[in-house]
Amino acid sequence: MSTNAEGALRSGDVARAAGVNTETLRYYERRGLLPRPDRTSGGHRMYPPDTVTMLRVIKAAQRLGFTLDEVADLLEVGRHGRTNSGLQAQARTKLTEVESRITDLQVIRDSLTQALDAGCDDLVECAESSCCPLPFADIATIPIRLREES
Repeated sequence: MSTNAEGALRSGDVARAAGVNTETLRYYERRGLLPRPDRTSGGHRMYPPDTVTMLRVIKAAQRLGFTLDEVADLLEVGRHGRTNSGLQAQARTKLTEVESRITDLQVIRDSLTQALDAGCDDLVECAESSCCPLPFADIATIPIRLREES
């Protein structure tokens, strides 16, 4: 690892240690998730060692389903010591969203299993058949929250 006397790390070292690429590191800087690093006289970015922890926190929050905007809000709340809209409130909201998506996924799984069990091969033909288990009319009108997230 490339460090200086204060323990600062170069971009590649930070990215490797956190399991991201350097473009992700720069993108998070542009988004304001990470503070802009100091630079050497040669122009190299030098990050404090706690940047690795911050990157891991951001990636873990994303893995838990938080968007980068939500992560930014959580980090901002933490920086200012406010707790009224902190992790507890955000986690409750996210859990509700996840439970809704799970319900949607269960409906999708059940519908696909029924289609497989019925031997459906052609979508249009199946939609016109009275023995098709897929409720095409109902499915078409139900908002799928999974699409909204994508």
